[in-house]
Formats: sequence, C-alpha cells, structure tokens
Amino acid sequence: MISLTVTALVFGVVFLAELPDKTALAGLVLGTRYRASYVFAGVAAAFAVHVVLAVAAGSVLTLLPQQLVHALTGVLFLGGAAVLLMKKDEEDEEVRKPEDQSFWKVSGAGFMLILVAEFGDLTQIMTANLAARYDDPLSVGLGAVLALWAVAGLGIVGGKALMKRVPLRLITKVAALLMLGLGVWSLWEAVAG
Repeated sequence: MISLTVTALVFGVVFLAELPDKTALAGLVLGTRYRASYVFAGVAAAFAVHVVLAVAAGSVLTLLPQQLVHALTGVLFLGGAAVLLMKKDEEDEEVRKPEDQSFWKVSGAGFMLILVAEFGDLTQIMTANLAARYDDPLSVGLGAVLALWAVAGLGIVGGKALMKRVPLRLITKVAALLMLGLGVWSLWEAVAG
C-alpha cells in the first residue's frame, strides 16, 4: 500500500533539492535544441533507473539496527544540507548536439547525460536515505521519481521562465533547510531511541 504522506514528503524534498541542480539546466539546454518529448523520454528513463538503485540501497539499510539507521541518515541529511548551502552557482554546460534528431538519438543522449551526471548525486543519496528512514520503498520510489520527472519537465519546457521568477538561491536554501530539519529529526530519534 502506498503512503500518500511519505510520497508527498519525498516528492517535496527531492523536488526542491533537484531543482537547482545542473541536470535541470542540462534538460533546459537539451529541450531548447531538440523535441521536448524525445528529451523527456530519455531523461525520465535515466531518473527511473537512479531511483530504483537508490531505493534498493536504502532498503538494504533497513536491515541494520534502527538507531544506527537514524544516526546514519541524520548525518547524511546534514551533509546534504551543507552541500546545498555551500554550493556555488554553476553555469550551464554546453551539450553536444546529436547529428540526427531521431527519437533514439535524442532520447539516448538525454538518458546517457542524466545517467552519468546523476550517479551518486545528492538526490540519489537522499532517496536512499529516505527509503531507509521510512522503510516504504514503493512510496519513496514513487515520490522521488515523480519529483525528478517534474523537475525534468520544468527544465525541458519552462526552465528559463521559472528561473526568472523564483531565485535559484531561494530554492536551494529551502531545500537545505528541509534536509537540515530531516537530519536533526533523524539524529534526535537515534539518540532518543
């Protein structure tokens, strides 16, 4: 059974953490050069692979004693918050244009770009933490993949307009505060037992 509360929490945390990431900017660049639906298909498939890997890793963590899992996820959330707060603004990188714009070439380029760029990324680690924290792989996986797909869609279709209206620094700070809160909460549960 899917927990809407866990799914919504994971969606919010992952969405805010991924929004200022360079992959949203890469999606924007790809979306301005190629057919958006082709780009989205490749990017969405890559994010699905990452979420499955992250949830599997997080599910393995649930086999450890609960206090240890809370302490570990707390430290990782605090580390993620620190990374977001210390992150410098990045320029969008130049993306090579495939010679033909067939579905397989464009979606393959989007898939490979995200697969490589996101491996071991903060949101993948955060998804593993959330899977360990809530011991609900389906709800966590659904929330994470929907958040990543939403960010990809925004980046591909309307990234420039969104970034003009909402400062990237504000989004980053909100995501960092959420992660800080989750980290403190997890550490408190580890100590309180």
